[in-house]
Amino acid sequence: MRKIIALLHVSLDGFATNANGEMNWIKFDEELFDFVGKLTDNADTALYGRITYEMMDAYWPGAADKPNATKHDIEHSEWYNNVNKVIVSGSMKGTEKNKTTFIGDNVTEAIKELKQQEGGNILLLGSPSVLRLLTKHNIIDEYLLFVNPVLLGNGIAAYPENIEMTTLEPVAPTTFNCGVTLLQFTKK
Repeated sequence: MRKIIALLHVSLDGFATNANGEMNWIKFDEELFDFVGKLTDNADTALYGRITYEMMDAYWPGAADKPNATKHDIEHSEWYNNVNKVIVSGSMKGTEKNKTTFIGDNVTEAIKELKQQEGGNILLLGSPSVLRLLTKHNIIDEYLLFVNPVLLGNGIAAYPENIEMTTLEPVAPTTFNCGVTLLQFTKK
């Protein structure tokens, strides 16, 4: 069975965005990009919510072609253009795009069916609304939280309220030179 691995940048106080929906507080560097590159090497599907997808799709398809494109821009652009993308969106359902599937009905059942298919890992990239939904239904197999050294005070919460207790197995944390600490947990 395929694994769903959730990757999310969070503030120390558990927010995925600030109150305005911005993520300009997120820190990153080449070391962190290289780490994520290893994860994308083992994934053949990207899972997004509509907002994150629109942001990603506005940048990544042509990122490698921009003047001064970084190594990360080139590598991630290639991955993005070749990976299967599954978008959770009621408003985009029925839209057609190459290597992209839009689901808006029976989302948890559709994601469970996706996990049963042959293939590599499924990366849930950002998309706090999808993360909250899949967490509530205990569908995520592994959580990778990139904890940024900032307290936001408010914003979009990374996790839903009133979820059932789920015990996870911790993996040793990793601290990147940019100050971000990776907390990684897997289902038992």
